[in-house]
Amino acid sequence: MGIIISLVNHMAVLMVIAYVLTRTRFYSKIVNKEFSLKNRILLIAIFGSFSIYGTLSGIRIRDAICNIRDLGPALGGLIAGPVVGLGAGLIGSLHRYLMGGSTSLPCSLATLSIGLAGGLIFIIKKGKLIGIPGAVTFGICVEIFHMGLVLLIGRPFPVMLDIVKKITLPMISANAIGLGVFIFITSNLVKERETIAIKERIQSELNIGHEIQMSLIPKIFPPFPNRKDFEIFALIEPAREIGGDLYDFYFLDEEHLCFLIGDVSGKGVPASLYMAVTKTLIKMTASQSLDPGDILTKVNNELSKDNDSTMFVTLFCSVLNTVTGKLLYANGGHNQPLLIQKDGGVTFLKRTGDPVVGILEDLHYKSERLALASGDVLFVYTDGVTEAMNGKAELYSNERLKRDMETIHSYKSTKDIMKVIMKSVKAFSAGVPQTDDIAMMGIKFLGIQFLLPCHCGMVFRAERQKKFFSLWHGIRLYIGRQRIKL
Repeated sequence: MGIIISLVNHMAVLMVIAYVLTRTRFYSKIVNKEFSLKNRILLIAIFGSFSIYGTLSGIRIRDAICNIRDLGPALGGLIAGPVVGLGAGLIGSLHRYLMGGSTSLPCSLATLSIGLAGGLIFIIKKGKLIGIPGAVTFGICVEIFHMGLVLLIGRPFPVMLDIVKKITLPMISANAIGLGVFIFITSNLVKERETIAIKERIQSELNIGHEIQMSLIPKIFPPFPNRKDFEIFALIEPAREIGGDLYDFYFLDEEHLCFLIGDVSGKGVPASLYMAVTKTLIKMTASQSLDPGDILTKVNNELSKDNDSTMFVTLFCSVLNTVTGKLLYANGGHNQPLLIQKDGGVTFLKRTGDPVVGILEDLHYKSERLALASGDVLFVYTDGVTEAMNGKAELYSNERLKRDMETIHSYKSTKDIMKVIMKSVKAFSAGVPQTDDIAMMGIKFLGIQFLLPCHCGMVFRAERQKKFFSLWHGIRLYIGRQRIKL
């Protein structure tokens, strides 16, 4: 038992060195089967050194050495194939043979053969790492083979038999345990590399998904640089690589701008797919109707069909007449937008009472009306704004949003308003990880932005501009008809 403990202690030293080896970039190449000539030579030197250490740390019993010499060549063969196993075995066997003694020849031949045997298993397994039970079994078998060579070649036989009786159990135990431990370390390394590779692949796919998702959302501002009758700006910041918040805006004709914002239940890839479907359905439906309530009604029916995942989306959809400032909107369970009036008043739009979109079919969503004056701003957002949490588990809240908006209503640009609110939310929740997507959009109605001087020095703006625009549009239409007649 004392011999076994001593050999296991020496084997533990090798395992510590082996563990350090497996953490190196060099060993990562070996795991990836990058067996260049340089790598093979280096492995032969390393496992050959293991074999020499195994001999030198052995315990002399009469004219023999009880050792863990076979561990190096066996590992070299199992890990890197017959060339490395044979090379390491040659180093270990030559060193043992030069030490002399009655067992020098059989022990040298055994070490050389064990390295080659490990390499043959490598070939049979086609480079696949042997399992821990297989490694332990291999260790037991090769040491039995080693003892057989000592009995077969060593002389005198009675002496060899006595030596074999004393060293068989310690050498089998130490070498088998050593092989099992090293294969265990290497197997964990392989699994770790595979896990890292899977994570990197998933991360790469998520990054691509993020790019695709962001490409579906307008990000170039101003989006309509030639339009001076309104101003629009939006921000979005997903809590993960892929989120479920959405916004969009587009013209339905020359005068009517459709804009929307929404928040899909859940996070990640399912939410992003649902978001893309929702955006597409709204755009298709809006091309057929200027009524936001009618748009949400039709979209809800489509999303509710065969909705086994029970996903849903909150939506605020609106259509703005960019000439008159008249606004139609419908709210499907979404946050109440804020109206920031030019004179400084800040109010929430009244609730419509309509539910979220995508849960039940045959629901009717109603439209509400609002008249925007020149300079008014409509601020729409998702609950990632008002439900942002600080370190005290307090929410940013509707009240705080309204107070902050009242202090910045004088900002002329919707871009400035969005950035100030986002900065306020970030400052409030500083130190707390973002748990929900944040999206916000501001639409500022400006009216017809041209001046009409007259003989008395008057300048037409706001309501007068609207009336003049209608008159001017009629004159252009009349002139066009006259040209057609001519």
